[in-house]
Amino acid sequence: MLLEVEGFILSEQDYRESSKIVNILTKEKGLISVVCKGAKSIKSQIRAYTQKFTYALFNVSYKEGKLSTLISASLINPLKNIYTDLTKISYVSYLSELTLQVLKQTDHKNLYDMFIESILKINDGLDPVVITNILELKYLPFLGVGLDLSECALCGNKTDIVTVDASFGGLICKNCYTNEKIVSPKIIKLLRMYYYVDIKSISSLSIDDESKSIINHFISDYYDSFTGLYVYSKKFLENI
Repeated sequence: MLLEVEGFILSEQDYRESSKIVNILTKEKGLISVVCKGAKSIKSQIRAYTQKFTYALFNVSYKEGKLSTLISASLINPLKNIYTDLTKISYVSYLSELTLQVLKQTDHKNLYDMFIESILKINDGLDPVVITNILELKYLPFLGVGLDLSECALCGNKTDIVTVDASFGGLICKNCYTNEKIVSPKIIKLLRMYYYVDIKSISSLSIDDESKSIINHFISDYYDSFTGLYVYSKKFLENI
């Protein structure tokens, strides 16, 4: 079946001598694997459309549950600001790898829109750390470990919240507090904003480095404690 899909190449691998297989997250069919015949050849007409992080319309010979075949493609957005910035490339690489991991546990179509909007925001110059953290939080419900930021994770108290701690799974009220590190109300407010904001609606970001660092550390610890995922490229980000 010939089919046109909107999609983003999350990963690629060599296939035989001159071809490759790409994993494309698509709006219409979720994650599909596509063989790109002759794509490694310099003369190939599809070569330019089979690189990682290509955002395009792909015309494929589609086979449900099997390898599809790429016929042609046309770019939707060249994402030039990402390709020319090592930091942006690193964050997009991490989000692509994370998304592949999440897709192993869900095929929910909402994932595509959230992912693409995040990539476009990074390309538009919004802070990649903040956008990455927002998407990480939004992926948690799909992993079955959604974060409840409305009440104490230990007793359910909705008032007198004093801090947030990943090892306890979220907010901690004054009655349950022992010796956890205290964070400011600002951090809790920002976490709630990250969790509930519509990524598409974000037009600007102004968050201080200290707050970004605290939130990023909390999210990393939460993933380590509750998701069981290990994303290799995340460790690289910590050194940027």
